[in-house]
Amino acid sequence: MSTPELDKDLLAILACPETKEPVSLADADLVSRLNAAIEAGGLSSRDGNKIERPLDAALLRQDGKVAYAVRGGIPIMLIDESIMVDQLGGTPGGA
Repeated sequence: MSTPELDKDLLAILACPETKEPVSLADADLVSRLNAAIEAGGLSSRDGNKIERPLDAALLRQDGKVAYAVRGGIPIMLIDESIMVDQLGGTPGGA
């Protein structure tokens, strides 16, 4: 699956709505790990709902703790729909 292009100007101004930390495009390894966890049925959003659709890409908060889904080139910057990266175990990846 190819990663949708995000407008660089948009990416430069996006920030986590919770902490206001900058976000960056997550690397392919992290997106693959997130999608593998989704496929295995083991990934939930912050509101506790199981994530069922794979991510096209993800935006990773600067501290590496939270990811926001990108679907169809549109970042989903909602706190309740964010993903706690520690659900994966190990170290988060970033761009």
